[in-house]
Amino acid sequence: MESVKNAANYVSESIQGTGAEASKETNKHVAKDDDAKLSTRAAAAKDALVDKKDEKTHDTKADLNKEQAKHT
Repeated sequence: MESVKNAANYVSESIQGTGAEASKETNKHVAKDDDAKLSTRAAAAKDALVDKKDEKTHDTKADLNKEQAKHT
């Protein structure tokens, strides 16, 4: 039963990691947009950094859950 829980957590964390990655990429494009206001670009750059951290966190958790599912 624990392996099913770990597998479900793996899927959940993978999806969240993918969402954070998509948000990061969008924010990177906004940050590089010469037509956007400087304040908008700065906020997007900051948000991209937060998204990158979130992406790494979710990917790490997904990897841990995947390994735990294999060993239970």
